[in-house]
Amino acid sequence: MIRVKGSTVMVGAGLLLLFAAAGLYAHYFGPADPYAGTAQFVVQPNESVEKVAETLRAEGFIRSRTAFAIALKKANPHQQIQPGGYELSASMDVWSIAGALSQPPAMVFFSFPPGWRKEQIADKLASVLNWTPAQKSEWLSVDTNLSPSFVEGVYFPDTYLIPSGETPAGVANMFVARFQQQFAPYASEAQAEGLQWPDVVTLASLLEREAAGAQDMPLIAGIMLNRLHKHMSLQIDATLQYIKGTEGNWWPMPTAADKSLPSPFNTYLHAGLPPHAIAEPGLGALKAVLNPEKTDCLYYLHDPSGQIHCSATYDGQLQNVNKYLK
Repeated sequence: MIRVKGSTVMVGAGLLLLFAAAGLYAHYFGPADPYAGTAQFVVQPNESVEKVAETLRAEGFIRSRTAFAIALKKANPHQQIQPGGYELSASMDVWSIAGALSQPPAMVFFSFPPGWRKEQIADKLASVLNWTPAQKSEWLSVDTNLSPSFVEGVYFPDTYLIPSGETPAGVANMFVARFQQQFAPYASEAQAEGLQWPDVVTLASLLEREAAGAQDMPLIAGIMLNRLHKHMSLQIDATLQYIKGTEGNWWPMPTAADKSLPSPFNTYLHAGLPPHAIAEPGLGALKAVLNPEKTDCLYYLHDPSGQIHCSATYDGQLQNVNKYLK
């Protein structure tokens, strides 16, 4: 009887330990909230696995960073999580969350800098979103429902989180919406300055390609406006690059012969602004157009170090050429 009793006690203690272990396992590896709905979880570029685990815990998706590390090592031996947006839920157990984060994200990061032309953006979009040539072509021909003057220049340079299955039109509308959000507050300012809004965007695109840096933008904007007011041709080399650009080299180095290229975008042959913007300008260029530096200069150049030099006369420009470029 004593032995039986001892065996019963041992079995009972073992069951208690088993239940306790199961409870601990469920607490750390089970769902953090069985009734939670789905939410977006974003992994930032270059974010460490440790940081991802801490954010998961802080946002209530998991209870234990250690449990997540164990599950991730099982699901993803290389411990690599792609940046982007994932659809997760606190009702998922740690194993399911680790598995979901080991798959390609539902939303991917996409960014482009000021000064890119539409075709450059299309090239990168096709690569990042795995578009077919037909999808890329569709994106290039999307009607943004803006004026014909906005064929280019209305995709705001920024970082976006794009659904991996988004349509070309959806992506274009996303970029245009950000443009309208960021630039719209300046439209009334342009009107107060007596400037047409499409002209401001076009000028900003020229400035974005011409300036060596943000510090040059107000001066070059002042020079361009001076030339426009005097009905002089702008003579912007970037417009020649826009005419000549082809896939693989969208901004080729212009030559003297290019100044005779037959194109309405050739600002050496035609006075005034080109038909539309040549690139996507950023806020810095837009602000410089609306707040140009007051100057008598009509000409400018950059020396080999990138320093800008300007002159009010053509003779002064020739002197600067001989001084800084020869």
